Parts: sequence; C-alpha cells; structure tokens
Amino acid sequence: MKIKIAPSILSADFSKLALELKKVEQAGADLIHVDIMDGHFVPNITIGPVVVKYLRKSTNLPLDVHLMIKQPAKLLDAFVKAGSDMITVHIEAVSIKQLAGIAKILKGKGVKLGVSLNPATPLAKIKRALPLVDFVLVMSVNPGFGGQEFIASALNKIRQLRAIFKKDIAVDGGINNITGRQVKEAGANILAAGSYIFGAKNAGKAINSLR
Repeated sequence: MKIKIAPSILSADFSKLALELKKVEQAGADLIHVDIMDGHFVPNITIGPVVVKYLRKSTNLPLDVHLMIKQPAKLLDAFVKAGSDMITVHIEAVSIKQLAGIAKILKGKGVKLGVSLNPATPLAKIKRALPLVDFVLVMSVNPGFGGQEFIASALNKIRQLRAIFKKDIAVDGGINNITGRQVKEAGANILAAGSYIFGAKNAGKAINSLR
C-alpha cells in the first residue's frame, strides 16, 4: 500500500500555523494530522472546531482530525462543518453501537471514519469495529502530549491487525526514521509524525526519510 506521511500539527509553531502548513505541504506531506484533546479523555487541552476551520482555509491537504475526547458524537457535526476530511474516534470513548451511528453520519457526509486504540488497549477491543471504519489508528505512545518515546509493543499490534484488516493502518507517536521503518515493516502505511518533521531543519528530507 502507498505510504502516506501525516505531519502532526501538535508539534508545529502555533504562532504561524498557516506558514507551517504550507511548509509541510510543499515538502510532500500527504495529509495533516490534527490532535483534538479535551482535558478529560486525556489530561491536555489543544484546539477545537474553530481552529480546524482556519486550518482548512490554509491547506489543500486532507485534514485527519483525531478526536481524543470523551463524547465525540456531540462534536461530530462541528468538526465536519469545520472541514474535516477524516475523523478518528477512540474505542475507549465509544461503544460499538455509538460507533455505528457515527459511521452512518460520516458516510452520509463523505467523511472517512477511523477508530483508534491506546497502547494498553488490546486489539480484540476493536475487532467488531473493523467493518464500520475506513482506517485504524494505532497509538504508539500514551495520548495526551507530543514528543514521547515510541512504545515497541505497538509493532506486534500492527502486525496482528494487518493480518485481518486490509484497509489503511495509521500509527501515531514517537515516529522517526528508525521507528518509521519498523512500523512500515509491521504493516502500517500512514505515519503521523510531529516533532520529527516540524522540528527538522529540512521538512522535505524528514518526510522523504519516513517514506
């Protein structure tokens, strides 16, 4: 499958987001990973639909909006209207019934749905969800803050998932040129990377090294 690189704006300079987006777009990024945190599901707070709306105005790349929030269904419409192309919800925050409802809504609006699972969550937790989603996001750090070290147990989870899931598998957390190779070999094809790309002197070289 085609390897896609998704710079995570959590590591961008928020004082010049439009310029940061343009930089990674010109450097060859495939999509933009947008971390939404509510201070409840995770201990940090980041941004909401208003900022996503302005991100949408600043780039032509697809926006992959990662909802690390407790009640994603309540804010679904706001993030769709803001311009999200892909929306990821956590299996720890929704039931299968709720996920099915979210899937129906997003399909009607032409927005792709992903399901994510935390490092401590077993793969079995999302197996019933797989027919409902367009992609799976495997967390390789504990969600909440950027710049964490890669958790190696994610590799086996990716391998097991690839054996039963033929669509896109994304991975988020601690991705660099070394861990990026490892997750690709395990079966992931979308790599979300923050500090490795936005902290690089040359974003193009960083993105190419991940490919």
